Amino acid sequence: MSDVLAGKVAIVTGASRGVGAAAAIALAEQGCAVVCAARSTAAAPKRLPGTIDAVVDQIRRAGGDALAIPTNLAVEDEVVAMVARTVEHFGRVDVLVNNAAITFTGDLQMPTKRYDLIMNVNVRAPFIAIREAAPHMRANGGGAIVNVSSAAALIPVPHMSVYGVSKLALEHVTLDAARELYSDNISVNCFRIDISVATEGFMANVPDGDHDSWEPPGVAAEGIVWMLRQPMPYTGWRESMYELGQREGIMRSRAKRPTERAIRVTELFNGLYTETHLPGVIDG
Repeated sequence: MSDVLAGKVAIVTGASRGVGAAAAIALAEQGCAVVCAARSTAAAPKRLPGTIDAVVDQIRRAGGDALAIPTNLAVEDEVVAMVARTVEHFGRVDVLVNNAAITFTGDLQMPTKRYDLIMNVNVRAPFIAIREAAPHMRANGGGAIVNVSSAAALIPVPHMSVYGVSKLALEHVTLDAARELYSDNISVNCFRIDISVATEGFMANVPDGDHDSWEPPGVAAEGIVWMLRQPMPYTGWRESMYELGQREGIMRSRAKRPTERAIRVTELFNGLYTETHLPGVIDG
């Protein structure tokens, strides 16, 4: 374990399962005290498996320090309270991973309430979390923020245009926040997942996928931790998971049944559009 992140305090949203849970565990292994934030708790579990209490318990059993903060990221006051409780408990916040996201299918039939919920969780909550955490990071001499995006920000995914719009907006927030917080020694970067990762949510959305060839969430978490460990002036980057792995030699495959190369999310949807409809959009 390196000491780059040791002793830091990290907040990870969407930490009840999937990439968020894996990132929380990976940061604890780096020596961070970790706040796990999400709605899914032992007292109020959701449809998909996983709770923040279980992740915190796993971290503590391994000798780490962690705190579960139940948070509905669609509610501004709860996002504000998440940061405030972190500072109250640990005295500081140094790292923020905006990972939580939500989506619904059937865009053109989607009620406005669901549209607003997607945008509130996927864009507004990260914005609020950055706004609230930045002053504490500034007071401690700096910090590191990673926003987790998706290939859907760049390519059309069937019935998920609102989700894609939200992720593209999050990438824009990343760029502007990186510029604004640069002089405060706070890095803001984006980790774009464009490799098929076997999270509970993605497997539920693509039930017929070849899940054994997809990467476990821990592979994505490795990339997130790598980004958080980079010193300034590494900021304002929007890193493709696939390209970052190729360039830095990290995130080696740990799929149950590895393929010759990583399966990019674009490939899952290649047959759903033609060049006549969307020339040059699907790059394979």
